[in-house]
Amino acid sequence: MDSTSPDLALSVDSVANDLKNQNLRSDDGNDRKRLGLNLEDLNWDHSFVRELPGDPRTDNMPREVLHACYTKVLPSAEVEGPQLVAWSESVSELLDLDPQEFERPDIPSLFSGASTMVGALPYAQCYGGHQFGMWAGQLGDGRAITLGEIINSRSERWELQLKGAGKTPYSRFADGLAVLRSSIREFLCSEAMHSLGIPTTRALCLVTTGKHVTRDMFYDGNPKEEPGAIVCRVAQSFLRFGSYQIHAIRGKEDLSIVRALADYAIRHHFPHIETMNRSESLSFSTGNEDHSVVDLTSNKYAAWAVEVAERTATLIASWQGVGFTHGVLNTDNMSILGLSIDYGPFGFLDAFDPSYTPNTTDLPGRRYCFANQPDIGLWNIGKFTSTLSTAQLIDDKEANYAMERYGTKFMDEYQAIMTKKLGLPKYNKQLISKLLNNMAVDKVDYTNFFRVLSNIKADPSIPEKELLVPLKVVLLDIGKERKEAWIIWVKSYIEELAASGISDEERKVKMDGVNPKYVLRNYLCQSAIDAAEIGDFGEVRRLLKLMERPYDEQPGMEKYARLPPAWAYRPGVGMLSCSS
Repeated sequence: MDSTSPDLALSVDSVANDLKNQNLRSDDGNDRKRLGLNLEDLNWDHSFVRELPGDPRTDNMPREVLHACYTKVLPSAEVEGPQLVAWSESVSELLDLDPQEFERPDIPSLFSGASTMVGALPYAQCYGGHQFGMWAGQLGDGRAITLGEIINSRSERWELQLKGAGKTPYSRFADGLAVLRSSIREFLCSEAMHSLGIPTTRALCLVTTGKHVTRDMFYDGNPKEEPGAIVCRVAQSFLRFGSYQIHAIRGKEDLSIVRALADYAIRHHFPHIETMNRSESLSFSTGNEDHSVVDLTSNKYAAWAVEVAERTATLIASWQGVGFTHGVLNTDNMSILGLSIDYGPFGFLDAFDPSYTPNTTDLPGRRYCFANQPDIGLWNIGKFTSTLSTAQLIDDKEANYAMERYGTKFMDEYQAIMTKKLGLPKYNKQLISKLLNNMAVDKVDYTNFFRVLSNIKADPSIPEKELLVPLKVVLLDIGKERKEAWIIWVKSYIEELAASGISDEERKVKMDGVNPKYVLRNYLCQSAIDAAEIGDFGEVRRLLKLMERPYDEQPGMEKYARLPPAWAYRPGVGMLSCSS
């Protein structure tokens, strides 16, 4: 579909309105008890389009979109015999959607964008961003098209978005499409992160388009055809730091849009900030030499900036806890809600390596490597608060305080997470630092080490030669000198545990509740991708089910907790580029 035609300029609104009162679902005589709504009965709302300035044009011609937060545009990906790969039952529950709906023959057509969903009003969002530390100008939803917002029975607002649905004005030189490989990764990781307890965008379903897409995966001049796919992403909002930056950078004429977007976010996603009053005593010393005070009740934008900073700090601390590396922490990939968003070249640590990056584009400087994520989060918060300062929503003192709160919140959260991972009664910096150093030296598997650590008994009388027995499955091929280093550490660790007074059994339950047995390692994704590319979606569905309970033993599934096999280190498995 070529939506650049002037004749189609009104098509977005007309199609949506024409379908409003239609029911696309015929009565098939199915008498099974329904557990939720059908698609036609979802409670749609379009607050983003209704309350914020939009692009007067509705074509998808790549261009600068000025003075607007979005462009109305229809999905246009070519489709031929689309298929449903997998869907998330827990996300369907969020939307009050009946699970039977995914048995409908028109589901692949609806979620590929080939058929327009009743009540939807599709648009692509305008935003900019700093990429690898440099301002990149207008970016926007280049291959993601939002269908609208669903308000569920709990009055929660959930935005539905099709990623890979075709060109938008923000596609620049790209085709607006997505391949099955990257779509499987995003679908599975969205749900895996949620089950780990980490804030994230979600994924409702994944469909193939039945068409092929050309991609040069390694930028080596050898493009190949890959199966096309579209994932339906779900989040309470897809607003990013870059959603605000683009308008502040464009100058005085657009500063009012920054304020409008801030008001929109607070009204719909931070309503408690609107109802703050001075009796709540949210006044804080900045910690500066002048002992100045920031009163968050006197400026809702300052209170909002602080909450965005703290949510971001909490998010990144949780990543560090499970060994997750995002890979592309540009400001356009930072959610104002503190969600993990835009799963591209992500990776969970296998062997512990603080300098690990899963992104080939990031290899020269490793800006976004695992160890740098906390600092990059702060850098990005600095750009966000600078944007609010430019729009005169907060002053310099309030901006600095938000950054200060990021640092404090990150350290509080990270220390709490690491204390729980080790089952300690209180944070012990020296013990934890020495452990991480040992793990890095011996390239110990991050996930498996913390999982088996709970098997250590708090018994100082254990003979020295037996101290490492509980860890033998993770301390592989270490020599005498390194064994001694580990024995010294385990002795110190046991002393700490013995002083806590907690039984070994109780501590093991608590530790296993925060140290997952299963994470979405890249080689597991690749196995599912390889099968799916030849039409077998079973492994995608098995991984989805497995990752719903990452902290449980799940007998019979132990192979999914194994170390990566040798083939997992080939190009394209553990390393991906930004635009894959």
